[in-house]
Amino acid sequence: MVFFLAASCGIIVANIYYAQPLVGLIAPAVGLGNKTASLMVTLTQLGYAAGLLALVPLGDIVENRLLLTLTVAASIPALLIAGFAHSGAEFLAAGALIGLTSVAVQMLVPLAAHLAPDHQRGRIVGNVMSGLLAGILLARPVASLIADSFGWRAVFFASAAVMVALALAMRLTLPERQPSAAHHYFELLGSLLALPFNTPLLRRRAAYQAAAFGAFSLFWTATPLLLAAEFGFTQRGIAIFALVGAAGALAAPTAGRLADRDHGRVGTFVALVSIIGAFLIAWAGGAAHSIIALAAAGILLDAGVQANLVFSQRAIYALAPAMRSRLNGIFMAIFFAGGAAASALVSPVLARFGWPGICAIGVLLPVLALLYFTVHHLQTRR
Repeated sequence: MVFFLAASCGIIVANIYYAQPLVGLIAPAVGLGNKTASLMVTLTQLGYAAGLLALVPLGDIVENRLLLTLTVAASIPALLIAGFAHSGAEFLAAGALIGLTSVAVQMLVPLAAHLAPDHQRGRIVGNVMSGLLAGILLARPVASLIADSFGWRAVFFASAAVMVALALAMRLTLPERQPSAAHHYFELLGSLLALPFNTPLLRRRAAYQAAAFGAFSLFWTATPLLLAAEFGFTQRGIAIFALVGAAGALAAPTAGRLADRDHGRVGTFVALVSIIGAFLIAWAGGAAHSIIALAAAGILLDAGVQANLVFSQRAIYALAPAMRSRLNGIFMAIFFAGGAAASALVSPVLARFGWPGICAIGVLLPVLALLYFTVHHLQTRR
């Protein structure tokens, strides 16, 4: 079951990232200019954030297997619209719908936490999250390879077919889980919006991960453009480069075990420092025209972002088991909003400041998170 949950997370979350390495192909085909091309990534992430607020909390009141099956099935028409799109408006709308329906992945993670025994929850959530990160990282090379052979539209048609199979597999494989909460939907939303104000740990963890994921989105939206423009990479070359970053998924199970042993605070510090180091390496790699340095930066960045996510989720899931879907929804919505904001900066920053501008913002974001973390730690000690 852990393997199935991890694989499902990877397959679903990949839908959000297929367009990332294909921006240079899709934008001219649907009539989007250089300054608006990165909106394809931004609107998908904003749709995901909206789904985290509007759909994920339903996991606390609706039978989970039914909810998951319907949400995955709803992604199929969104993917088909993207594949058939011939205008920028059509593709951007499809991207928002793909993001909205891909929140099924954040219904699966709380389900894994519910199924896991207390003493193994961090490890099992870490294993499931490694599947999620593998999906994020493998989505880019898979999309590039398919687009290189069959065109970019085939990526979305293939994914729609996979979603049909996954919806059927979930209906047949997942256990039923009926939540005990008796809230009405709007009561649920009201309690959801109050959580950041009433839960300091959630607020802090969401801020750390918003900065980390903003840096992640910045790097992986800008890097394919850099590789094509400065290194002469084809879609196949970009795909191979993206595969290197998948090594960062190995950080998730290790982070889960450390979280179970109450090392989350030290682990968070190391994760944020790793992200800062990754962008310093990327900055030097861009200046030296070194693909090895850029690859090392990608691995270090992905490991740091993934580890910080696992530490955060382990801490948040320990707060209130009956509210895990709501806690997870608001946490993810906040940090995906950070990712959407960062990805929206890519096109204008690259046009005006080049790769050094991307790296400077990539360093600044985790530095701010680290300052917040340090101030809280000092206050707690006092």
